[in-house]
Amino acid sequence: MEETARRGRRLSVDAYVAGVLSGDRAALARAITLIESRHPEDRLLAERVLERLLPHTGRSHRIGISGVPGVGKSTFVDALGIRLVEQGHRLAVLAVDPTSVRTGGSILGDKTRMARLASHPNAYIRPSPSGGALGGVARTTRETILLCEAAGFDLVFVETVGVGQSEVEVAGMVDLFLVLTLPGGGDELQGIKKGILELADIIAVNKADGDNLPRAREAARQLRAALRLLEPADALWHTPVLLVSALTGAGLDGLWQEVCRHRAVMQGASAFAARRRRQQVRWFHRLLDERLERLLEDCPAVAELLPRLEREVEAGTVTPTAAVERIVAAFLAAVRASEPEAAGDPDLHVRQQP
Repeated sequence: MEETARRGRRLSVDAYVAGVLSGDRAALARAITLIESRHPEDRLLAERVLERLLPHTGRSHRIGISGVPGVGKSTFVDALGIRLVEQGHRLAVLAVDPTSVRTGGSILGDKTRMARLASHPNAYIRPSPSGGALGGVARTTRETILLCEAAGFDLVFVETVGVGQSEVEVAGMVDLFLVLTLPGGGDELQGIKKGILELADIIAVNKADGDNLPRAREAARQLRAALRLLEPADALWHTPVLLVSALTGAGLDGLWQEVCRHRAVMQGASAFAARRRRQQVRWFHRLLDERLERLLEDCPAVAELLPRLEREVEAGTVTPTAAVERIVAAFLAAVRASEPEAAGDPDLHVRQQP
């Protein structure tokens, strides 16, 4: 029954492609749902859709936005986004939500936190559960960016939970990585890891208004001092530290000028396209690792051997290195044993793709 319903919800490749290219929001939402699916048939269909849409992608400015919980990311995105869509931009916001480890639930409240932006015809907000992916970044965020570009959005914001390794994940898929921090200096500065400072293309101290303004200025001063001790990630660009207030709008226009200046500098030195090419290669290796891991997980011989080897490694009777070699040997033996069957059925490999 469930499989029949799933088939009924699927569109044809042509229907997905035509709907996305026309900018139809319902079609875009259905295409994103398709690529988020873990069902094998949905994955195959999603790959065909993405392949058809690929020539229509790559034209947006991709911006990652991160920061500690409570820094006001959603309020910031709402305030900056309204300015941009009213200037004629089309903005897609991919808000990656934390997924509960215990229940698998997802806190999809971004549309309520971005009320003005959510109701604007030039904006599209897509909350996406992280699905347990490293750093809280959704497994399919990269592909969702491509779909939004094909649908005609010239700006794509990726707002993430800002904990763990999520900043690294986001920085690896965007053109500019913006880190939001809070006023206060001292304790707040200690909470910003060195690695995050090295990743940031722009740092903005949010909530720089009212009584917070002196503390925000002090935080900015300390951040600039810290940045001077670090080797710039790119010799072409030195990370600016700015004061902004999502509440009053102060500093938002200046921040966007810096975003545009960053793109102009990078494009002028051919570094913009080079960054994207490097990201594509890294993503290829990431997908390859995940694919190989799934092949191992789906192999019955490995599934049978794995629990025993885990117990032996835990007991110290087998080294991790030796256990890995035995897993690989079992997998290769299973592959060789299946080769005659596959040779007699040329479509077998295609049907088995996830």
